[in-house]
Amino acid sequence: MHQSRQAVTCEVKIQGTTPFVYTAVYASNERTGRTDLWVELLNTCQTFSLDYVPWMMGGDFNQILHPSEHSNTDVYHLTASMVELKDCFHQLSLYDLRYQGSLFTWSNKQPESPITKKLDCLLINSQILNLFTNCTAFFLPTLTSDHSPCLVDLAYKTPSHGTKPFKFYNYLAKHPDFHQVVIEAWIQAGSTAWNLTALCWKQKQIKSAIKSLNKEKFSQIQLRVSEANRLLQDVLVQAMQSPTSELFEMEREASQRWHFLRMIEESYFKQRSRIKEGDLNTTYIFRIVQTRLNYNTIRSFVLPSRVVLTDPLDMSSHMILHFTSILGPCPIPLMGIVSTPAWFNSMVPYSCSPAESLLMILIPTLEEITTVMHKLNANKASGPDGLTSGFYKTS
Repeated sequence: MHQSRQAVTCEVKIQGTTPFVYTAVYASNERTGRTDLWVELLNTCQTFSLDYVPWMMGGDFNQILHPSEHSNTDVYHLTASMVELKDCFHQLSLYDLRYQGSLFTWSNKQPESPITKKLDCLLINSQILNLFTNCTAFFLPTLTSDHSPCLVDLAYKTPSHGTKPFKFYNYLAKHPDFHQVVIEAWIQAGSTAWNLTALCWKQKQIKSAIKSLNKEKFSQIQLRVSEANRLLQDVLVQAMQSPTSELFEMEREASQRWHFLRMIEESYFKQRSRIKEGDLNTTYIFRIVQTRLNYNTIRSFVLPSRVVLTDPLDMSSHMILHFTSILGPCPIPLMGIVSTPAWFNSMVPYSCSPAESLLMILIPTLEEITTVMHKLNANKASGPDGLTSGFYKTS
């Protein structure tokens, strides 16, 4: 599609998939040459409308984005060259594909004064994730070159993690039957919970009722929105061709249903993307969700021995052992009353007065609990049960 001294842009066609665009970069060693490349990439994007097609870019950019991408600790502030490259990527709407391997991809190969940097990148736009949801990149050992080769896997198999944890979506509270469903499930789960064990049981029982409501009324929300929009358009055409009171009433009902489902769809993706504010732009929010999922998914573990774990069971065992060694060592050390060393007391000269100590252990009042609950982010869950503060506010 386009070529120059520092970049080649091609259309890649793989059987069974939509074509995508790939730009291979080998940037100049001189800043002036690289500046010309940044301008050229912006022009290429505009000429071929690459904002709207799946686009991937990779290669040696000969420039770092941040001081942390340089092994020398003397490099600690942003430079004009870093800002130029960052601004270029921002205007191109390109960002790093989630990768595995070393952060630094280039070495000067000089034992007397070793330096490493991250000069190589594999960048994508959001359309790539629509096409290759589980794509990932691997920066391999340098071997004979002074650069790390980058291997891109377009169909990386993400390890299965079994049953997904429950999460309450706040849009459920907008359904007319929500409060009735919650009340019935709460009553059926038993009498008043006087301790945390009983409360935990009631919370667990109420999840099945909430799951059923979500599955029955809001499952496949994107498909429901599309179907509601199609029905609205059909009614609008009929009302324009032969206007009647019945058709206008059907149009009003179809429009209300479509707007309601759009609001639910936006709420769903906004909660998953963790965007607090914004207009009704579901496409943008959906891209944020895709990016978060791609970036946050744990694909493998690299052990200190350089062995890579990809099997889900091995990964689970390794994770449990890791946190057990930190949080639950065995045998558990005996905790007895130990006198505070004098040197510790000298470091902490301040101590609470008896009145202040009493205030710290007072049971909070109902008003204080209510105030704190209403200040919490509605999308946040206070514990592992997945019930957000939004659930408690609306219930």
